Formats: sequence, structure tokens, C-alpha cells
Amino acid sequence: MRGTPGAAVAEDGTELYYEVDEPGELPGATGNGGKPAKNAKNAKNGKGAKGAKNGKDDTRAVPAGAGTQGVRKRLLTALGRRAVAPTVVFSHGYCLTQDSWHFQRAALRGIVRTVHWDQRSHGRSARGHGQIDGTDPVTIDLLGRDLKAVLDTAVPEGPIVLVGHSMGGMTVMALADQFPEFVAERVAGVALIGTSAGRLSEVSYGLPSMGVKAFHALAPGLLKALGSQSDIVERGRRATADLFAGLIKRYSFGTPEQVDPGVARFAERLIEATPIDVVAEFYPAFAVHDKTDAVVSYDTKPALVLAGERDLITPADHSRTIAELLPHAEHLEVPGAGHLVMLERPELVNDQLVSLVERASAAARGSRSARA
Repeated sequence: MRGTPGAAVAEDGTELYYEVDEPGELPGATGNGGKPAKNAKNAKNGKGAKGAKNGKDDTRAVPAGAGTQGVRKRLLTALGRRAVAPTVVFSHGYCLTQDSWHFQRAALRGIVRTVHWDQRSHGRSARGHGQIDGTDPVTIDLLGRDLKAVLDTAVPEGPIVLVGHSMGGMTVMALADQFPEFVAERVAGVALIGTSAGRLSEVSYGLPSMGVKAFHALAPGLLKALGSQSDIVERGRRATADLFAGLIKRYSFGTPEQVDPGVARFAERLIEATPIDVVAEFYPAFAVHDKTDAVVSYDTKPALVLAGERDLITPADHSRTIAELLPHAEHLEVPGAGHLVMLERPELVNDQLVSLVERASAAARGSRSARA
């Protein structure tokens, strides 16, 4: 599932790859085939992330959509001719790509305009220039500015609904922290899915209490060491693929035994494609992430706060904290679901996103009427 490709340029010159699905396009349209942005071919030469060579699609084992027909019909009816339909912009999480929104993309495709982008050093986007030369470490603020560059290029006008999962949700918060006027003027709604506003250094990841402090103390240095030996580590990852797959299932899904094997393998491929040196570059940013004050910028917007009840990466209580800051938000904890809730329970997430787009469209229409 590919759309019309484009590239925004970040402040350090990094090319950020995105795709646009326009309303009226038939589901299954492929644009130009999802060819990668210039200089986004592979991680080894500093031009892109692994797993994106030649623009190959990693969604072939996944059905085109799960439970999409009902929500598509509902959204078409709700929007009608008088609606001010927003552009829905999806920001993915750590070690994932825009394709992690596969089912949500299928549900909205051809009905509203959507933008799907790959964060720097992930998917088809180029490796971060500042990270290659060591001059600019990854920060959540930097990712927020990357999102602003994508919005300026791909959505220069009109209302926007921002949807962020995990690190993508943090990116959405960083946008509000640095560009509050833009958020006030352009953002019509926000969805924060399986994410956190801070306190990630306290997360136990399901480990025994005795091991949590040791993990947080040792993980950054260990990942940095592994990143410096990326060739050896990548060979080791391939050799221990079965063990790695088991870990991914445990930390991705709340009920892994009930997840379709094709969906589980799809998630594995997305995560496996992230080079270990990229994993190491991004990890330290989470320990210092704190955007609690920035979340309040969305308190007047239609909002959705959603988390899997069994999320071990960004626990559900972190979403409860966000929901307390957004008293008008729809807040939902999905029973039995884990971190990749949008892949594990796509019908439910689709339904909630359609409701958000409906509310955001109504709010945008009311705002336009008030200005008139």
C-alpha cells in the first residue's frame, strides 16, 4: 500500500520521506510505486535506513484492511459535502515505519487526505545528517521540528489531525512545545496512542523490580557499544531470529497467541529492519523526554488518548496521565492489548480514529463559520 511520495528537508538537511493519499483515490492506488526519496537507499552509506532498499513494500503478508468497510461508510456519511475535512497526519513509533499504520491507512484511504511519513533514520527517510557526523544527538525536540518540516511541505494549508504512536506521540507533543501558535491555528484534532509524556526512566518493561534500575543504567552504554559493532550485531540478529521474534511478540502484543501470524511477522520485519546503530542513537532521548506541559496545548482540541492495557513499553498509566491533562479527550484502555495496539486491535482503533476525524471536522467547520 503506497501513495504519492514526497520529501521534506529537515533543519540539518536530512530528507524526510512521506506519502500522501488523496481523497477520491481508489484503495490500492500506488502513486509512483512508493519509490524512495533521493538519498534514502541504505544505512551503510549514511543515506537511508535498512529495509527500504529499492522502495520494496513490506506489507505483502498483511491483508489490505481489517474491518474497514463499516468505518469507511460511516465516515463518508458523516463528512458529507459540507464538511471541512482535515488532513490526517500519522507519526510512527521507535523502530517502526509509516507502514505500522497499515490498517488505519486502509480505513481512511480515499475518504480523507492522509500523510504518512518515516521519522529520520527509519524506513525510507535518510539517516539523520547530524547523527552521521556526530554533531547533533537525537532529541524528541528535534523530531518535533522534523514533523513541522513535513507539515510545512505536505500540508501547507487547511486543518490537520495529528496521530502519533509511541515515539510518534512524543513527536506530536514536541511540535506543540515548540510551535504553540501553529498548533492553535492549524491543528483540529489529535490522537495520542500508546505513548507517554515523560517518566520513561521508571518503566519496568515487565522486569523484576531488582533488575529495573540495572537495566536503565546499563542499556544506553550497551546499545552504544552494539551500535559501534553494527556489522557483527546484525549478523547475530539474523542468527538468533527465532529468539528475537519471541521478544518482539512479547513486547508488541498483549495477547500474542491470538495475533494473526502474518501481522506478527509484519511487525517483526518492521523492527528487524531498524539498524542497531539507529536503535542506539535514539534510545537516550527517551530517558530525558518530558512534555507534560506541552500536552496542555491540545486541551481545547478534539482528542483521543488510547493505550493497550498490557502495554509494557509505554504503560497504560502513562496514557491516563495524558488524559488527565486533556479533560475533553476520549480516553480508552484496550483490554488485553499491547504496545502495537493499532495492529493488534485494528477495528477498534479505526473506529476511534473515525470518531476523532468526525469531531475534528465538525470543530473545523465551526471555526470557519465563526471566522466568517
